[in-house]
Amino acid sequence: MSRDSGAQHCPDVRVVLALGAFYQVKLALDGGEPYYAKVSDRERVADVASLRRVLCPSSVAVIGASRRAASVGNAVLRNILDGGYTGVVYAVNRHGGNIRGLTAFRSVTDLPEPPELAVLCVPAEHIAEVAEDCGHRGVRALVVVTAGITGQPAIAEGLVTAVRRWGMRLLGPNCLGVVNSDPAVRLDATFSAAGIPEDGVGIATQSGGVGIALLERLDALGLGVSTLVSTGDKFDVSGNDMLLWWERDDRTRAGGLYLESFGNPRKFSWLARRFSCRKPLIVLRSGASPIAQQAARSHTAAAVTPSSTRDALLRQTGAIGVDDLEELLAVLGLLSWQRLPAGRRVAVVSNAGGLGVLAADACAQAGLEFSVLQRAAPELAALLPDQASLRNPVDTTAAIDAATFGRSVEIVLRDPAADAVVVPVLQTAVSDPAAAVADTVARARADGCDKPVLAVRAGQPETLTSLAAGHARVPVFSDPTLAARALAAVAAYASWLARPRGAVPNLAHIDAVAARDLVATALEQMPEGGWAGPETVQALISSFGLSAVPSRVCTTEDAALAAFRELGGSVVLKVWAEGLLHKARSGGVVLAVATVADLRAGWTRLRARFGTAFRGVVMQPMVEPGREFLVGVLNEPAFGPMVVVGLGGTDTDLFADRSRRLVPLTTRDATEMLHELRAAPQLFGPQADEPLSTDAVVDVLLRTARMAELLPEIAEVDLNPVIVAERGAHIPDARIRLEPREPDDPLIRKLRL
Repeated sequence: MSRDSGAQHCPDVRVVLALGAFYQVKLALDGGEPYYAKVSDRERVADVASLRRVLCPSSVAVIGASRRAASVGNAVLRNILDGGYTGVVYAVNRHGGNIRGLTAFRSVTDLPEPPELAVLCVPAEHIAEVAEDCGHRGVRALVVVTAGITGQPAIAEGLVTAVRRWGMRLLGPNCLGVVNSDPAVRLDATFSAAGIPEDGVGIATQSGGVGIALLERLDALGLGVSTLVSTGDKFDVSGNDMLLWWERDDRTRAGGLYLESFGNPRKFSWLARRFSCRKPLIVLRSGASPIAQQAARSHTAAAVTPSSTRDALLRQTGAIGVDDLEELLAVLGLLSWQRLPAGRRVAVVSNAGGLGVLAADACAQAGLEFSVLQRAAPELAALLPDQASLRNPVDTTAAIDAATFGRSVEIVLRDPAADAVVVPVLQTAVSDPAAAVADTVARARADGCDKPVLAVRAGQPETLTSLAAGHARVPVFSDPTLAARALAAVAAYASWLARPRGAVPNLAHIDAVAARDLVATALEQMPEGGWAGPETVQALISSFGLSAVPSRVCTTEDAALAAFRELGGSVVLKVWAEGLLHKARSGGVVLAVATVADLRAGWTRLRARFGTAFRGVVMQPMVEPGREFLVGVLNEPAFGPMVVVGLGGTDTDLFADRSRRLVPLTTRDATEMLHELRAAPQLFGPQADEPLSTDAVVDVLLRTARMAELLPEIAEVDLNPVIVAERGAHIPDARIRLEPREPDDPLIRKLRL
């Protein structure tokens, strides 16, 4: 079956009679939102069922269990037993004997019953053989802790072949293992020393070291995990699988991912967007620097993600991107202990003016907005000494007692101009106002005021702690910068949740069949791919309902004269030259050609300028002037098509003001792309002299994205400029580069090396 149609309707079923009694059935499936939803719903049921063998097995065998206390096999077996695992445990060691009070079997084939999960801690050279034995014995899932497999193709292929042959799920190789804190399971099949801190955070990490650090730090904060998987080299189980699991797991309140690469970014985009609508997802970014990229490749053989593409993907899905472990823990603490803010307006209340200023600077740098406190000011004036500052940031002065400070925080918290309050405090000989903050929050929350409050206690040794009073718990940071970053990240997520979700629209005037025929014909003429000719490009963009300016390709001066008479009025000449990409920059455009004499002079000038590369001209009527935009597509090997919008024409390279999203593109994505441009207030907002409507540009973005989605052979698109005027958007210049590619459905599962 293949995705074969761009129309958004029921599948077109075609049955073709073949030789004998065999039939070929082709289903033309729409690649849009309904298709994704159906495939994803089906996989969610199947994937969750198969992951139960990894996360909730009824029996576990540790293969490679050792009597040496310092060995990985011994540590995994010890953790399973000490963690209180509720199922049956087997130890497998080729020498037999007794390990941790269990009789060790010499092989998985000697076990009295097939274990549902096997944890492999054997040397790399034995992995493929042991995996085959497990599959033959009836094991349903493998956790391969062993490292060094990815760099040995024969061993890796043997492992994948066994997994595929016997239908087993595979976590790893090169991984820490798996944790499930569910009291009905209590599985700690790792070699971590952190134990099983129980709570509602789901963690999937490509790095075992990051997993250990998170288990320890979450435990220290009074938080914990619902499940943790270390995906390692991600031959099978990945972060995408865990999103499917966590979405249906009531014990998981939030998901956390550490990924050095995205194995299937387009699938991640779809799953993460849906997950974020239900629960917060925090992604620890990595691999931005060249050194980090090199380390990630050597660590997990990861295809490292370009940072701009990765960040576009996170914005699109509503995932909260963080840059280090401390920020990840800060966001998790804030989400666990406080409500989501209603907006980005923040107030600062401090008993030390300098700390308040530092906190205010940190909030501003994080992109938070400062409220003008109106209702709070009179009450603060009646409460605080004359030397106090009543403006935001509020300085209560250091001489007041804890109760008065707590009352000041409560007054500001109840001011409708503040969506959140940051409270930097300093202990003095007079009082320690920090203790009053939690009481204040508890009291306000009991009265229905549930705005988030973050305390900052300069000098505390821990980066993050908390204060508790009743059912209220307030995060306490040692650094105002970290507090501001966490609050800004959570506010951005709350804003993403509050906006309409958008949809991939049903676009009229799209002829995907004709477009595919055009691409096939073009690639027959250039089997290795390349830039399509002007006539093919114009026909392609027209087949997707894009308003291409009428063009005539003229290879002789006589043909140019005939086209000039046909078009009438004033025209523009654009050179058609071998290998030329930027016509205007190279002097290859002649404007306002209004007479035959102008035409002949323009032809002569272009032919002389470009010499042997000259192939002719592309002639177009002059169009209504307007604001120029760039709309483009880059089909990245790891991510698929990415749509770009920015200022066009001569402004493109001068300002480099651009926004990016991956396909499929929703109406919300397209609108947000425009408003992310730095120039957006001057183009579309109240600061513009004549604000532009976003409708025309949004339509171009959606149609371009649909073209890139339905035609995988499109490697690059450059629509520059897209001229937006009163009567809509017109495209006078376009380039499309094609490459021979097989269609690939990003939602279809596959094992990988």
